[in-house]
Amino acid sequence: MATAKTYDFSTVKGLSTNQLKQHFKLYEGYIKKYNEIGEILKSNSNLGIPNGTYSEIRSLKLGESYALDGIKLHELYFENLVGLHKAPSEKILNMIIKRYGSYEKFIQLLKDVALSMRGWAVLAIDPIDDNLHLFGLDAHDVGAIWGACPLLVLDVYEHAYMIDFGIDRKKYVDTFIQNINWDIVTYRLDMYYKMNSRQGEEVYISHPCRFSPPPFCPFIEFN
Repeated sequence: MATAKTYDFSTVKGLSTNQLKQHFKLYEGYIKKYNEIGEILKSNSNLGIPNGTYSEIRSLKLGESYALDGIKLHELYFENLVGLHKAPSEKILNMIIKRYGSYEKFIQLLKDVALSMRGWAVLAIDPIDDNLHLFGLDAHDVGAIWGACPLLVLDVYEHAYMIDFGIDRKKYVDTFIQNINWDIVTYRLDMYYKMNSRQGEEVYISHPCRFSPPPFCPFIEFN
């Protein structure tokens, strides 16, 4: 069963307490629905005839993945939003410069992705090439890349900023960037490398979170 985590929103600058509390309530709603669906699947062995166009089990499974992805993405988002703004570490900064040419070019691309998608902008590292990628998601369960390990997550759904900024997403994205906790981003990167090595020897793992995943890991199973 999933339970809500807590976050100290007092450290966030430029987003009102009301905006953040309403956003958190939405996150709690995903937890509630995920748990409800789990109970239905657990207690009901007769869900009718399965069908790819419409069936009860299809609807439940679609709702399950949507809610669970919503939970994990919001936890990643809240975690890298709170805790006061920290400058990028030398490690992550060097990776960004190598991949995107400069920090400024990366930030511009992050903004472009955020203004182009309907759901999320995600900076991740993927074990297929051990490199950074900026992914765009139109929904919690649309555009996610299996096996990639998210480092920085930005929610661009209207619910993330409408109370404070109306439809001015650009101003919201600028505010988010000013609040990024890069210590969390670096921690996630360190854990990715830790889980992809044995006794200091680099190894290829198709699933970066298969070995004792840390709390931030989006692939961790709820007990």
